[in-house]
Amino acid sequence: MRYSILTLFPGMIKSYISESIIKKALEKNKIKLEIVDIRNFTNLAQNQVDDYQFGGGKGMVLMCDPVVKAIESVKTESSLVILTSPQGKTWNQNSAREIAVKQNHLIIVCGHYEGFDERILNYVDIEISIGDYVLTGGELPALIMLDSITRVLPGVISQESHQQDSFEDNLLDYPVYTQPRDFRGHSVPEVLLSGHHANIKQWREEQQLIATFNKRPDLIDESKLNKVQLELLKKLKK
Repeated sequence: MRYSILTLFPGMIKSYISESIIKKALEKNKIKLEIVDIRNFTNLAQNQVDDYQFGGGKGMVLMCDPVVKAIESVKTESSLVILTSPQGKTWNQNSAREIAVKQNHLIIVCGHYEGFDERILNYVDIEISIGDYVLTGGELPALIMLDSITRVLPGVISQESHQQDSFEDNLLDYPVYTQPRDFRGHSVPEVLLSGHHANIKQWREEQQLIATFNKRPDLIDESKLNKVQLELLKKLKK
């Protein structure tokens, strides 16, 4: 997977990719990443990339010219161009999996200021939001997309690890424990200490459903539940 992140603040991206899973993915050549400074594509004084909006109104707006030129500098026929925007489609785990499978070059344009010139949308394939709130800029959403896609790419982390993540199969993850076995009267469930793999597997599947039912019932898709989970769901509903 190749990423091109178009931003006004390259330092924010550089800081994040120098750590953890993204750093390892880069070192293993599982991904390629280029950071494109939008300011390099303006001919205006003092690297200006924004201006006041026509018709009046508060806040500065990103101009078409530098943003579109930045996109065109890295775009190929196979590129998918994403614009981070609070007006976009909400990002989720399915989005990450779909892009990981179908795309090989992702261009992420980090929105900023009060907004962007509407004509920029003529050069974008999709707008993406990470939630119903407004951030100062699109760098954080871009990094969230980068991270969530990269971790499901083959060879970045073990397949078993991300298959057990929250939101896989429309369920939250099961609870996990480590040493000590007892902490201030709170003990590790006995089934996890039993060494009985079938019982542990069943317990984890049940706990996934219980956690999802209690915290995010909107995620539950009954068509994806096994027989044991369906019976448990009936009991939970009662």
